[in-house]
Amino acid sequence: QVHLVESGGGLEQAGGTLRLSCAASGSIFMIENMGWYRQAPGKQRELVARITSGGTTNYADSVKGRFTISRDNAENTVYLQMNSLKPEDTAVYYCNAEVRPTRWSRMDDYWGQGTQVTVSS
Repeated sequence: QVHLVESGGGLEQAGGTLRLSCAASGSIFMIENMGWYRQAPGKQRELVARITSGGTTNYADSVKGRFTISRDNAENTVYLQMNSLKPEDTAVYYCNAEVRPTRWSRMDDYWGQGTQVTVSS
């Protein structure tokens, strides 16, 4: 079993910063892509940023230049540094990881429980 645990959400003013962390634990042979998604009330879940095991990143247009995704492969952890926050960044942020639990397993998607980010104007 694989578990993803997020931390770092909270309430911040517009223009402020927050840093999210997500640690994967459990049966892990390898992790390919890791990423952050978000879901605002009444909206669909959307990709915020993703990073491959080799460090290649991609971002939603709405966060480019403000958010930075990074990962520590040794610690199976992914981070999201969020700068210049805007009220429209308010959402529940979910961590995602593509994990192969054992050498012989297929790659599966795993999700964290979500962490609330609220940006006040």
